[in-house]
Amino acid sequence: MTERLVDVIDRSGTVLHTYPITLGGSGNAPDDSEYRAKALEAAAHGRLVLDAELGTLTARMHTSRGGQMAPYGDDLEKNSETKLGLDQAVRERAYLLWEKDGRPDGRAEEYWHRALDQHLRERAYVLWQQEGSPEGRQDEYWRRLVDFQAQ
Repeated sequence: MTERLVDVIDRSGTVLHTYPITLGGSGNAPDDSEYRAKALEAAAHGRLVLDAELGTLTARMHTSRGGQMAPYGDDLEKNSETKLGLDQAVRERAYLLWEKDGRPDGRAEEYWHRALDQHLRERAYVLWQQEGSPEGRQDEYWRRLVDFQAQ
């Protein structure tokens, strides 16, 4: 049995709900269309919209972001919280910083750490803002991202 998360989306593109869908057990690995169909069926049973609007709903496989779930709809790329996405974002930023400084030799590690620090600080700030900017908890978001990166 394999569980996947599936987003149910209304006609305006808003995610109404994310369902954990479990399929399998028959020997064949289920494909994404089976997960989407089951999520739409769950949306109908859950009465997310009026019956007349059920045909306008769509479903897509939820993008795994790794680590702790973050609010949907942030302004950074959705892959930025996966380990692979984090590494790619830092690599690109480090390259840009290195180019901006005239491509000095032998300082790759310095640029990597500068880029990582900048990326994590920006990401922590976005997450803190999304949760209502709770007073006195700014460092919590920073620590969470540093812990994630260290995995």
